[in-house]
Amino acid sequence: MPYSIPGPRSVSILEKGRHLARDGCGYEEPVSDASGQGFMEHPPQFINDRAEGPWIYDPDGNRYVDFHAGWASNPLGNAHPEIIEAVVKALKRWGFSYGHPLQYELAERLVEISPAKKLRRVNFEISGTEAAEAAVSTALFRKERPLVIVFEDAFHGDSIAARALSSLNSDRAKYLEAWRGGAIHVPYPHTYHVPAGMNPEQYADYIIWYIEDFICSKVTPPESIAGILFEPCMAEGGNWIPPATFITGLKRLAGQFDWLLLADEVLVGLGRTGRMWAVVHWDLVPDVLVTGKNLSGGIEPIAAILGTEEVMAENEAHSGSTFAGSPAGCAAALKTLELFERDGVVEYVRRMGEKALQRMQKWPRMFEIVGQVRGIGLLLGASIVDKETGKADREMALSVYYEALRHGAWLINDNEANIRLYPALNIEEDTLEYGLTAVEEALAVLGRERKGYRCSAYPTFD
Repeated sequence: MPYSIPGPRSVSILEKGRHLARDGCGYEEPVSDASGQGFMEHPPQFINDRAEGPWIYDPDGNRYVDFHAGWASNPLGNAHPEIIEAVVKALKRWGFSYGHPLQYELAERLVEISPAKKLRRVNFEISGTEAAEAAVSTALFRKERPLVIVFEDAFHGDSIAARALSSLNSDRAKYLEAWRGGAIHVPYPHTYHVPAGMNPEQYADYIIWYIEDFICSKVTPPESIAGILFEPCMAEGGNWIPPATFITGLKRLAGQFDWLLLADEVLVGLGRTGRMWAVVHWDLVPDVLVTGKNLSGGIEPIAAILGTEEVMAENEAHSGSTFAGSPAGCAAALKTLELFERDGVVEYVRRMGEKALQRMQKWPRMFEIVGQVRGIGLLLGASIVDKETGKADREMALSVYYEALRHGAWLINDNEANIRLYPALNIEEDTLEYGLTAVEEALAVLGRERKGYRCSAYPTFD
């Protein structure tokens, strides 16, 4: 039986957001507008009352499989006790202070697990946003060039600089148009709804051509470009996995024009794709690699950039912040990496990912509102479409997100025509299957009924 949510205890907490959260007053209008168009009036939002392992519990007694995982920041489930213990120990010993030895221990560990062990310099940051900015700053200073190539639908963070580098959607760039002068935006090779009748491989080849023969001859000379900031697999735009020719094409361009390759693996790195790093799938060693999210163990914020000796050994670029590389953050990361090795997490992700994708690949045949599924390791996603037109349908994707909640699975949908699943990397197989069943139940309900949700979630602090 689907949950009736939000329950009364959740509602009493959610109502506070209307009066306290930014844009909280904007909730009533979309609810009214949605109701007037025949959509469901209230989305089944909930409050996270307790998080434990792969589960979330709300104040009204409902339980959800957590495919959200702290926006993929909790690699070993929520509130892992061993990571918490390591963090508490570090806090008791150092509190927050500089000069502690854990920074050096963590840097050594990151160098050891870097692609081909060739990224031997480390700089700590506090978030993936800062780390992405640091990677770009590092490239600009190393090459003494002012421009960087970035990709449409990418997300590198929500600071002003990171939004200039990103283009997840036009809302993210609103009022920042004048700040994007140093970023050259080009398409990313999605593998569904590919334009102009091309197949995915042709589209990837076109993008490489576009960079080489259009950008470098019509927009700016290649010697003005410092490098390419890219996600080996694009997470926020829908968990897209590019054709291999795209990655090899980027590598060729970098060698041809003396550009640096800056791989943003904040979300897809550290085991998420069934390899320690996503670039390993294509035998690529980037000049700079950006890591975060999983590195924190879901407990203390920490991020980093890893780079080659050539790029980072002598580089005057400035980055970092007060709490970057804190004792607690380093302790969380060291314990997380220890658990990865002890428990064989990366290999386990590969096996669970294959099983999940094998099941999900049936969805386009089972449900008319599923256009395509994608997966590599436990980076899982599906494109949601209008079953009559076959076109991408953001409102239906939002409806799947909400309906899945009612059936006991917490997904990610970020104003996109996709649903995304980020299970804990150590999720037990029966829990994964339980969650996938909940998603299938939601897809079945919405495949029969055109009525869905079309209003924003309750206001939250983000």
